[in-house]
Amino acid sequence: MTAPSLSIGIEEEYQIIDPKSRELTPGFAELVQAEDPLIRDIKPELHQCQVEIGTPPCKTIQELKAELIRHRRAIILAARSRGLAIAAAGTHPISSWMKQDVTPLERYLGVKNELQDLAHRLLIFGTHVHIGIDDPEFRIDALNASRYILPHLLCLSASSPFWMGRNTGLHSYRSIVFKNFPRTGVPRVFQSAADYDNLVDTLVTTRSIPDGSKIWWDVRPHYRYPTLEFRVCDVNTRVDEAICIAAILQAVVYKLWKLRRDNMTFRIYPQDLIEENKWRAVRWGLGGKLIDFGKKEELPAPVLIRELIEWFIGDVMDELGTRKEIEYAYTILEHGSSAMRQLKTYEETKSLVAVVDQLIAETAEGVL
Repeated sequence: MTAPSLSIGIEEEYQIIDPKSRELTPGFAELVQAEDPLIRDIKPELHQCQVEIGTPPCKTIQELKAELIRHRRAIILAARSRGLAIAAAGTHPISSWMKQDVTPLERYLGVKNELQDLAHRLLIFGTHVHIGIDDPEFRIDALNASRYILPHLLCLSASSPFWMGRNTGLHSYRSIVFKNFPRTGVPRVFQSAADYDNLVDTLVTTRSIPDGSKIWWDVRPHYRYPTLEFRVCDVNTRVDEAICIAAILQAVVYKLWKLRRDNMTFRIYPQDLIEENKWRAVRWGLGGKLIDFGKKEELPAPVLIRELIEWFIGDVMDELGTRKEIEYAYTILEHGSSAMRQLKTYEETKSLVAVVDQLIAETAEGVL
């Protein structure tokens, strides 16, 4: 039985900010003119105040970190040279979606035409992590089992407590905004790769979607590449947070493959239970409780995150050489997620401008 490649890549969606007003500003057209060769790889997003970077597929987490730093550095410096700033957070604390322009490309105008104000309102920013899995059947097995940990990762990555100048009372308001889109959230259990392919074929044949790219679940088989793509996370504010999440996901996939190789598996839980934990992650983040479904017991989110690291993937971290990157999760548990840090800054300063300044500074930490 061939092991998955475990190649790993990250896509991150960033905010383009006017450093004077601290508001979002339509700067993609300016950024793409920068001379740095890495800037040629940046992608537009639904709104002109957004920009997406993507690393190439990497063999190791250490290589991935170096690539992510290179790409973040390039976009931050390109922005600075044009009087702009870059921030990584799931939502912008102040700006309104009603004041932002949709990118005038066919792909995004098509989304706007189909989904109307739902599309225009989608002023959110996420992290997507791709793990290489060549075997289509194991890709589906890994999808089914890994759904359980999606709320755990959302707790660690939550970075969107504010929306249009309001404290939403949630840690991941991005998740709520995205939930209004069709074909989002935690996917159901699939019996096989053919079962998944049949769903996509039915949706394409009935002209519901043009291809699998319009399936926006929290984890999905990528429609073009042999990867499992994890999409649940808010964009991570700090590079070390993004790398920690990626390392955990790589280790989880590897552990699931080892179990399957040995004719074992991780228990598969129903969609509605995982959605319950996801809601708890959205609402309270690391400060709340998640459910241990096996025990039918509530436990503090940090307890179950530690259990994931120490019990489930503890034996593969050293094989992969990623203990340092994964154990950065303990730093997040100690000092708080991005959402918690934003809320603390607002509590201390009563200023959302101060929160934006903090996000800009933390996005560049360890990069420049």
